[in-house]
Amino acid sequence: MSAGGRRRRRTGRTLVAAAAVLAAGAATVAATGSSLGLGGDEASGSERSELPPATAQVTRQTLVDTETESGELGYGDATAVTGRLAGTVTWLPAAGATIRRGQAVYRVDDTPVVLLYGSLPAYRRLAPGVEGADVKQFERNLRALGYTGFTVDDEYSDATAEAVKEWQDDLGLEETGRVEPGRIVYAPGPVRVDTRKASVGGQAQGEVLTYTGTARVVTVELDVNDQRMARDGAAVSITLPDGKAVAGKIAATETVVDTEGEGAQAEPTTKLEVTITVNDEKALAGLDQASVEVSFTASERKDVLTVPVAALLALAEGGYGVQIVEGDRTRIVAVQTGLFAAGRVEVSGPDLAEGMTVGMPS
Repeated sequence: MSAGGRRRRRTGRTLVAAAAVLAAGAATVAATGSSLGLGGDEASGSERSELPPATAQVTRQTLVDTETESGELGYGDATAVTGRLAGTVTWLPAAGATIRRGQAVYRVDDTPVVLLYGSLPAYRRLAPGVEGADVKQFERNLRALGYTGFTVDDEYSDATAEAVKEWQDDLGLEETGRVEPGRIVYAPGPVRVDTRKASVGGQAQGEVLTYTGTARVVTVELDVNDQRMARDGAAVSITLPDGKAVAGKIAATETVVDTEGEGAQAEPTTKLEVTITVNDEKALAGLDQASVEVSFTASERKDVLTVPVAALLALAEGGYGVQIVEGDRTRIVAVQTGLFAAGRVEVSGPDLAEGMTVGMPS
């Protein structure tokens, strides 16, 4: 799907990324170290007798960086079907109808334009002597529909033409043994009719209808700097309008362009459009379209030591430290920081252990 020149509705953000907020908090700590009880010249390892106003524990846990975004439950983006046969539209399917391989997408002069499965569009007439990937794709469909007597390969042979004549006879078409490109619509699988663009009695050439896939999906737009969350195959949690949470998986990510404003005031903004499939379609019973909330897991660190972000101190020699409280004495030890999430930060260092007490500067 082309991203250029698209006008898209933006989905609202419901929760600022935890990692970004917490990292900003850590930056503030670094910039204001003297206000956290450090005189600006205290090095790690120094001991003090002044106790902090509050304390917290060094804990060992799994730290998860999550973010929640608004999304839309539906059937995904619609694809247009453009009529290529001259004539009059004599039948159209109803919106919401499902069409499968071998069935009519619509009818022109009371003859069907047929749905077949494949990724390569029909772009030329198929006849004996034609070779290529499009031939093999068509023959694979012909075989799947029950026609035999030919080999599924890249060559459109006389045997293929004979099978096509049988297929044409069953469709009520002239038995030519050739296939015109306008007679076929290729799609990856079964389709759901989204919108009828033409009308019965109208000209068949031009946009006839649009279709989507038959499975419901959730679409979320992310800022490009949130790409860390959009990993194909990553698990997500989807909260439905009734508050029920269902599991999902990221199926695809695509870069798109949102355009806000009109005319000279229009401002394009690059976004990431994330398509999410739902693990259990039955959980969506009664829902065709709805606004949902999607929780992404950007990072996860298992079995790590953590302290509250507010416990971090900026060291005069650079980096971070924490104030260890031992009875009525305290000392500053240097730590390495890792993942920030849920108000805590991953820390490590030779002088740090689970269960230690750390100071919480005012």
